[in-house]
Amino acid sequence: MTADPPVKPRPWRRRLHRALLVLLVLAAAWALGLGWFVAQAERGGEVDPDHTDAIVVLTGGSERLRVGFDLLARGVAERLLVSGVHRDVRLEELFALGPTDDSLRCCVDLGYAADDTIGNAQEAAGWMRARGFHSLRLVTSNYHMPRAMLEFRAAMPEIEIRRQPVDPGTVHLERWWAWPGTARLIVSEYNKFLVALARVTLGGI
Repeated sequence: MTADPPVKPRPWRRRLHRALLVLLVLAAAWALGLGWFVAQAERGGEVDPDHTDAIVVLTGGSERLRVGFDLLARGVAERLLVSGVHRDVRLEELFALGPTDDSLRCCVDLGYAADDTIGNAQEAAGWMRARGFHSLRLVTSNYHMPRAMLEFRAAMPEIEIRRQPVDPGTVHLERWWAWPGTARLIVSEYNKFLVALARVTLGGI
């Protein structure tokens, strides 16, 4: 009496197992990347005393403007660009949120062309090259800094860029998963970072 031949797994089951394995690997990679992303956002925002040619502030909160104006008042850079300003906003309105020293007004430019982070990088790159600057201090929120640095380095690889993250009071990076609002923000910003990374890696597609 001959033994029955072994039952081979059905093709659809093999394909399902492979698909599940791929999904598990992708999920693990996504989770590890998220941990790296949060660690980057948590990097401190202490002021580097070394001088840079310029400061670039990305709109999105009064805290960013106050930090940028304070840096300019300290003399750590020659000039400041506020990128992504609404077309109806004027310099006087922004100064109402920041310093009272009117002497700084001569050193502040407003950029009205940018609508997103890609636009911020392109606007700042044009401004830097037009003025012959070679280094800048980038001011934006801590959770936005990884994506902003990615876009700025892609737009102006010849420029030295230093981080100046701002810690918004409403964003809790310590135990961020326990804060629903912060968790949604972090995951959303991380996914945007991944999209930007893929686009930059593939040559701006």
